[in-house]
Amino acid sequence: MSKLFRIVILLVMALSLPLTTAFAHNDRHHDSLVSLGDSIPFGFSPERNNEQPAKYAYPYLIGEKADVHVKNLAVSGAETDDLLAALKKNKHFRQSVKKADYVTVQIGGNDFLASLRAAYAESRGDTKLFHRLLEKKLAGNDAFKNLHAIVKEIRSLTKAKVVLYNLYNPFHLNSPFHNVADLYLPELNAMYKDVANSHKNVKLADSYQAFGDKQAKYLIKGDIHPTKAGHEKLAKIGLKALSHKHVHHQHR
Repeated sequence: MSKLFRIVILLVMALSLPLTTAFAHNDRHHDSLVSLGDSIPFGFSPERNNEQPAKYAYPYLIGEKADVHVKNLAVSGAETDDLLAALKKNKHFRQSVKKADYVTVQIGGNDFLASLRAAYAESRGDTKLFHRLLEKKLAGNDAFKNLHAIVKEIRSLTKAKVVLYNLYNPFHLNSPFHNVADLYLPELNAMYKDVANSHKNVKLADSYQAFGDKQAKYLIKGDIHPTKAGHEKLAKIGLKALSHKHVHHQHR
């Protein structure tokens, strides 16, 4: 082997080292998204067994589009105090969030529905009493205090970008509660905006605006959970909040 040929081989090997190292790093560290919340990010549907999160649920759709690994830790029926407790005490939740590059949070819908159901039951058909009771229950609800604490806890574990989803109207147009929800949700969602604005690197995904009055398209018939089209819409606004171009750029 000539001296020149050996020098060329050594040069090629030296030049290839940074590339090899970079690719090895990408294989070892695939960006991850952790999804926290209730039955919505879980992908609950009355048409399936719901033992595992649905693969059509929006966190997985975000994962496909942005080329990130998804860990879906959403729990059906969870309220804000449940998620807060999990983030403080559950080692699996804490470790997952610590390792996350991106975090989505969608919680609070069950807190709102619990207040609404209780007010309706106690009012016994008296509309004025129902609204008085609902306002009182919403004012006394710890959901937003919990929500601030949830985001604060996430921020203590990671500097990852967080996307906070607000509340969409979960009632179909023919439901007597559709207009009731529309009365209260703008004020409640203003609090979601306040939570997002109060913490670093937290973006709001406006599901209320995204769904609007298109419940027939975005909600399962006779149910409060999103259809596949609804999950696609939630994924779209989540990607926008995550700045999808920036996410995708890391994997080119």
